[in-house]
Amino acid sequence: MKRLAAVAAIAAVAAVTLSACGSSGGGEQTGSATEGSINWWGWTPDTSVAEKYIAAFNEEYPDIEVTYRNFENGDYKAALRAGLQSNSGPDVFDIALGGDVADFGTFGDFGLDLRPALEEQLGDDWEDDFTFSNDGLTREDGSVAGVSMGGVAAGMIWINQSMFDELGAKVPTNYDEWVAACDIFAAAGKDCLAMGVIPGRSFAMETWRSIVSTIEPGLWYSALQGDASWDDPAFEEGLEVLAQMKEDGIIRDDVTGLAQYPDANNAFLSEQAAMVQMGTWYAQYSKEDSAIASMEAAGVTDPTPFVQLPIPFPEVGGNPATLFGELDYGLSVNARSNATAPATTFALWLTATEQGSQIIANAIDLIPGFVGVEPQWDDLGLVAPDVQIPAIQTMYADAAASDESRNQLVTPALAQAFDVAVASVLEGSTTPADAIATLVSSTQG
Repeated sequence: MKRLAAVAAIAAVAAVTLSACGSSGGGEQTGSATEGSINWWGWTPDTSVAEKYIAAFNEEYPDIEVTYRNFENGDYKAALRAGLQSNSGPDVFDIALGGDVADFGTFGDFGLDLRPALEEQLGDDWEDDFTFSNDGLTREDGSVAGVSMGGVAAGMIWINQSMFDELGAKVPTNYDEWVAACDIFAAAGKDCLAMGVIPGRSFAMETWRSIVSTIEPGLWYSALQGDASWDDPAFEEGLEVLAQMKEDGIIRDDVTGLAQYPDANNAFLSEQAAMVQMGTWYAQYSKEDSAIASMEAAGVTDPTPFVQLPIPFPEVGGNPATLFGELDYGLSVNARSNATAPATTFALWLTATEQGSQIIANAIDLIPGFVGVEPQWDDLGLVAPDVQIPAIQTMYADAAASDESRNQLVTPALAQAFDVAVASVLEGSTTPADAIATLVSSTQG
């Protein structure tokens, strides 16, 4: 690992303002690289995690005040659009490769070009220092709209192992075992798989994707790449399985009236549900302090942390489920900000120094994005390190081995079409066959 240059020394290199809505143009640096006040907006990380990042940053840069504002996934895009088109928006903001939260296609042109700063700090081969390719946050002219915070993968289930042990339920590996476990939880007054399906705030599409991956591995990603059609029978079969999960009590009857955040998230963290489908980012709640804070946020008074573990998605279609992942999100500096210098200092300290990357790694909110950095496992304060450390390490290794991206090829329109298909089938207003026909029609338009 090369010795890193001081961030303050390179902040003045960055370009500055957008002359209009969306440009990667340059200008003079605004503000001081070592002092000032900046606002950071994002849908992730959780506030408690962001505050740890900021506290560590302030140990080195005490005169840069960072205020973090966290949004629910479904609220972030509209708020960010309005903020970036005004003078009251963020100085630093989260940006994603694709999907329907804060995709690069919509917001990439608002980001200051960070390539000069990255080259000054890490050298011309700066991209070699990152685990995940930054191409998805790089504009056609080569300017860099955002820098990787780290990666995530999805396709696994998180379980309350403490609840499984207490009630004597077996961790499911197939559909019949899943139904049997859910019957045990129902008898104890608990939900089985927490899920939310409200469009725009839904992760149920990822449940559908996981089901399809157990029916025909690789098909979903092939369709995203344009090498397979969405009318392949496996997609309809996947929706049929999803509808059957509702009939068999794996998911709640009122699932279409719930959102993944906050409803499903809170149901799991408050121990009202035994399982939830979330990605690698959910590892953060394996830490005792994060578990307590998140349980309190979910409405639990004087919480006792439980042991949560990731498990493979049950083989409901006969094959092992596929994980899918990529660079999760990056930090962008708002080119219209009047504090681009301190904003650049913060963004690059967190993403492109060993110190900042170590703080990110130790939050186990992201798969580390900086080469050579990994969580300091023995110092994380996990609830049950003997079982959680090997489980999370295995999950990370499986995620790193995945060759399917999660959101990079998913346009906002396609994400909406997925949500509509799932919601319409689960509310019973559309058959799986008709939902697929609508999806195909919408993707061909």
